[in-house]
Amino acid sequence: MMSQMPQQATLSNCPSCGEPPQSGDRFCGACGYDLSAVPARPDGDPTIALTDPSAALPAPPAAVNGTAAPGAGGPAWPSASEPDGWGTPPAVHLPTDLEGVESDGRERAGHAPSSGVRFDRAPEPDEYPLQAPDPRMAAEQPAAAEPAKVCVACRAGRVDHDGYCENCGHAQPRERDHMEQEFGPVAAVSDRGLRHHRNEDAFAVGCAALPDGSSAALAIVCDGVSSATRPDEASLAASRAASDALLASLPLGTHPQQAMHEAIVAASRAVNALAGEPATAREHAPHQNAPACTIVGAVITSGLLVVGWVGDSRVYWVPVDRGAPAARLTEDDSWAAQMVAAGLMNEAEAYADERAHAITGWLGADAYELEPHTASFKPDRPGVVVVCTDGLWNYAETAGEMAEAVPLDAAVRPLHCAQVLVGHALDGGGHDNVTVAVLPFPAPQTGAGSA
Repeated sequence: MMSQMPQQATLSNCPSCGEPPQSGDRFCGACGYDLSAVPARPDGDPTIALTDPSAALPAPPAAVNGTAAPGAGGPAWPSASEPDGWGTPPAVHLPTDLEGVESDGRERAGHAPSSGVRFDRAPEPDEYPLQAPDPRMAAEQPAAAEPAKVCVACRAGRVDHDGYCENCGHAQPRERDHMEQEFGPVAAVSDRGLRHHRNEDAFAVGCAALPDGSSAALAIVCDGVSSATRPDEASLAASRAASDALLASLPLGTHPQQAMHEAIVAASRAVNALAGEPATAREHAPHQNAPACTIVGAVITSGLLVVGWVGDSRVYWVPVDRGAPAARLTEDDSWAAQMVAAGLMNEAEAYADERAHAITGWLGADAYELEPHTASFKPDRPGVVVVCTDGLWNYAETAGEMAEAVPLDAAVRPLHCAQVLVGHALDGGGHDNVTVAVLPFPAPQTGAGSA
């Protein structure tokens, strides 16, 4: 049995010249066009964009015998030719052969080639208006990065977040490494020194108005106990609390000596509050102890000098007339002072011992007992009061040595005097933090305030 050859599709018109071919012709009798070449199928179905994505496409009308149902309102679909007896498939109709409506209801242009791209969109504007920025989003934008810091040593390297130069490795000075403050008649200077990695000293200076219209100058100096935890925080908290207490009580008429006692108590409470750390902190670091520091202060008025202290920081009196003797106005809370007071050693022997600077009194939650020391004096001549930590008096221990280090114009240039005394300690070796406050006596009458 011979296999049947596939029959060519019957075309209604020649695709080339449009003449109708005869049945069974393989070539057009008019132009010779190869009728067996079936037109290529379009690359893809035409794409019709929906104006509303949620709108459904209209359903095609029901057809009866290949004809649109009457009254359906849809396009007139052309009737497909019936296959002949030889199995010839029906004629092929292209999408462009159909007239009708688009999915949005508009009429389609008959026999117009369709590229699948819509060209009937509204013209787009040349510029689009910019939406105002959301203030909430603007607030979330990160702040501009700070300019990189340059090393103070090599002047070339950038300083990293740890405070060290990436070029030479030099540690950069911190804010508390060197501090200077002058307020009215009182001034203070604090320096890290040459051996310590940070400054654990702190100070506060200020002036207060008394009820009689006169003024009082004050200075508080605190030395953090290096063997304790967070000594720098302890000294800062104590100096601020004591200064605030004095500035609050003196204008109310509280006697300066009583005000000094209350200020030391307030400082002690501030330091004790630093010990309130989480219970887990002691579990992970059981060797840590409570923050601690020493304190010394002075208040001067027109005729009274009051000092107060706990620990081994000191107050010295240096008269303007250097023919008069200078004096140390405080007694150390230290092992050496106890030996001298008990008559077991003289002062030279006691302070030469390696245990000399072991303190027996301090501010902190683990202190044995708070015993604020206060004393009042009425100098009979002008002078200056030097309030300092052991970072200075280690290099000018006796009152005579301190008087030699104090400049002659200290009463009129207190800040310069404090700078000179700090320089004296640094020149001597700078083994410890150095903090010095200088107050002229009697206190000049100035406006009240604090710093």
